[in-house]
Amino acid sequence: MNKEIFRIAIPNIISNITVPLMGLVSTGIVGSNSGSAEVIGALALGVSIFNFIYWNCSFIRMGTSGLTAQAYGAGDFHETTAMLARAVVISLILSAIVLIFQQSLGKLSLWLMGGDEIVADYFFARIWAVPAGILLFGLYGWFVGMQNGVIPMAVSITVNSLHVLFGWWFVNSFDMGIVGIAYASVVSQWIGLLLATTLLIIFFRKTMQKIVLREVLDLSAMKRFFKVNGDIIVRTFCNVGVYTFFTAASAKMGEGGSCDAAILAVNTTLMQLLMLFSYMNDGFAYAAEAMTGRFIGAKDLTSLKRCLRYCVIWTFATAVIAISLYLAGWEWLFTSFLGDSAEQEIATVLAVAKEYIGWIVVIPLFAALPFMLDGVYAGATLTRAMRNSMLWATIIFFVAFYSLRPLIGNDALWFAFLLYIIFRLVLQYFMADRLRDVYRQVEKIA
Repeated sequence: MNKEIFRIAIPNIISNITVPLMGLVSTGIVGSNSGSAEVIGALALGVSIFNFIYWNCSFIRMGTSGLTAQAYGAGDFHETTAMLARAVVISLILSAIVLIFQQSLGKLSLWLMGGDEIVADYFFARIWAVPAGILLFGLYGWFVGMQNGVIPMAVSITVNSLHVLFGWWFVNSFDMGIVGIAYASVVSQWIGLLLATTLLIIFFRKTMQKIVLREVLDLSAMKRFFKVNGDIIVRTFCNVGVYTFFTAASAKMGEGGSCDAAILAVNTTLMQLLMLFSYMNDGFAYAAEAMTGRFIGAKDLTSLKRCLRYCVIWTFATAVIAISLYLAGWEWLFTSFLGDSAEQEIATVLAVAKEYIGWIVVIPLFAALPFMLDGVYAGATLTRAMRNSMLWATIIFFVAFYSLRPLIGNDALWFAFLLYIIFRLVLQYFMADRLRDVYRQVEKIA
């Protein structure tokens, strides 16, 4: 069982951690070139806007993965092929909507995040990467549902490596600033989509069935697809809303609600470190998602329980590793990001970071399980529990933040985030009848 878990988890961990590492390296490229905490903050705002867009489209990955895994476990390759077609169609529709309304979306995002002209230039350059990014979500979900973590790993490593290379080239050779990072994303995402499509044809041509439009648009199948994805959209919107608000609130932590560049740089960098952990942890969440769906489709309750037990163990092990890395390298990380900044500015940022570093030591311990349970529930298509637990946790986050901000300032933001994580875990667990609803899915599918 552990071998099966690691066969899916390890490639996904490798591919996942390239995402925040790409963000950290991009921040380092811009920071070294500009030597300014203000520019780092501008990049953070721009990235947060696209995180909001991408994460709200990530339901395609989660919904596709769980349903595909159940069809795979049942040996129904006609349905796995139909799921791929549905994912591509929905991805194309979403991409068209984003591009058509890019002006309105950009203006609204900049207003909500308080972005300036530099952030605007970044947004309208990177927006052309969105169609490729959304289509990759659908393909990644399908690959994981088909129990293949290697192809998403290969594509992710390629995309993020190219992003760093093109970003360094555009920033340093053409002095394009954060706009160079945006165009690097455009180039790398489209190359990644071409690679993913090529690998799909090469490795899955034997299992692919003839695409029949009637089966793809089957009313009952589409109803189930949109029901699962509808719950995931609400869940994801709440999740992204919290993370995006975190960055926006960080930009207003100065005196009188002004921007304190040091606090913004520290909060966004620490959040990137936390995201690094979440991406590591998501490797086991993906394994849990793929294997939960597979064992439910195969009606194998014994293997399902063993799988979840081992996923819990490895999830906590990942948290311990992440915390150790944070404690060992946080000071070096901040110093590297600030590059050639003045010693006084470096000292100021390090002093601020020291005040808040404890939060990313505590949070992973509580975040380990809810991240993994998201995968379990997606694989079991118990999306209602995911949705409702996230809704209540989000409400608790905002109530806690606005209640405590006048008393403890920036610590209120971190404490509210910790409560958000804790309540996600508690509510997830009990809303699924202490995981019994997951096990009942085997009987329901049967």
